[in-house]
Amino acid sequence: MKKYVLILGLLSYGIANAQTKIPADVEKLLQKNTCLACHNADKKVVGPAYKEVAKRNYTKDQIVELIYKPKPSNWPGYPPMAALPNVPRSEALKIATWITSLNKKK
Repeated sequence: MKKYVLILGLLSYGIANAQTKIPADVEKLLQKNTCLACHNADKKVVGPAYKEVAKRNYTKDQIVELIYKPKPSNWPGYPPMAALPNVPRSEALKIATWITSLNKKK
């Protein structure tokens, strides 16, 4: 019985502390465009976690626009994000698509 309780406890701990897996192609873009310097999928770093961004229900196009022209008023309590006009639109859209998908996962 003790084994089962221990196993169940370990499984529960792992599920509760599971981190969001970033797809390799998206992670490559996040690294290339320095997004991961300020953001993490699950927790606040300098900027909000991607899961928190997803909860705002922005559209993909809105996220792309915010990459190019951030609105600090959207995120009080965080330092203003630098505009990233150098991110190609196709890459910004792929990142935005992934971010919006995080709100659909339970």
